[in-house]
Amino acid sequence: MAAPRQKKKPAPKATTPRLVAKPSYKSFRLSKRLRHSSKPLPKARKMFSAAVRHLIEYKRLYAFISLMYLLLTLLLVKGLGFGFNSELTEVKTILDETFTDQSSFLTGAALFGVLLGGAGAAASEFSGIYQGILFTLVSLAVIWALRQTHAKQKPNVKDPFYKGMYPLIPFILVVFVILLQLLPLVIGNLLYTIVLTNGLAVTGVEQVVWAILFGLFALLSVYMISSSLFALYIVTLPDVTPLQALRSARELVRHRRLMIIRKLLFLPFVFLLLAILLMLPVILYATVIAEFVFFVLSIISVVVGHAYMYELYRKLL
Repeated sequence: MAAPRQKKKPAPKATTPRLVAKPSYKSFRLSKRLRHSSKPLPKARKMFSAAVRHLIEYKRLYAFISLMYLLLTLLLVKGLGFGFNSELTEVKTILDETFTDQSSFLTGAALFGVLLGGAGAAASEFSGIYQGILFTLVSLAVIWALRQTHAKQKPNVKDPFYKGMYPLIPFILVVFVILLQLLPLVIGNLLYTIVLTNGLAVTGVEQVVWAILFGLFALLSVYMISSSLFALYIVTLPDVTPLQALRSARELVRHRRLMIIRKLLFLPFVFLLLAILLMLPVILYATVIAEFVFFVLSIISVVVGHAYMYELYRKLL
């Protein structure tokens, strides 16, 4: 008698592992705060110190770039007679007579405001164009030099101006995008100025409302350029288009834009503080050369600013 057939057990069904959905984030929409997976960024002051130390380490190269920028700006933008006139001295004399019984700090602060107000003044109608061209070319030279020196290369002092100019058109296109992103700030400032000068906002509440509106316009511009600024450094890489650079820059700041904005605002704050500390003694005791000294500091600040931004860019990678 044959043994009864045993029923085969059904094979276990293959189960697919459950995947946790990745959190998503969309700009200008309320959502839960997302933490970035990479390590936290260093303090802004530490990155600024690292940037200055790097410039000092390769001081011959960056001093040559700064000197070329200074000489070309004097020749094409400011004019050879710039910086050694008595206009600031005359203003100081008037202020000394006005603040006879006050501290000299008020005179220094007022003259410093005059210097800030005239910092962008040009000698002719074409000087503004020359200034923009020089700033673009020097920026390309500094970025190329920073990339080489951070890679432990020792380029010749002339190489940044010869080899660093190849991404000129992509760089200009990214700058154009940044200028478009600044339009909300410009429009907000224009509206706020028109409202105040024409007396359209009379009460304190109305003035506060318009100030808040201007702040929102400014915040929108700051939000957009906080990523696009890094595209200036990405677009100088070989075979990178402006659109690719802008997209890569957005990915760099994703989920940590607010922290990056704080580190970006650190730069103008520290520049203003250093300018006050360095310029007040010169304004009060060597007024004749104060304008020229301020001009030299503004030239150096371009190189230092790029060094800090490049340091921040490297930490974001």
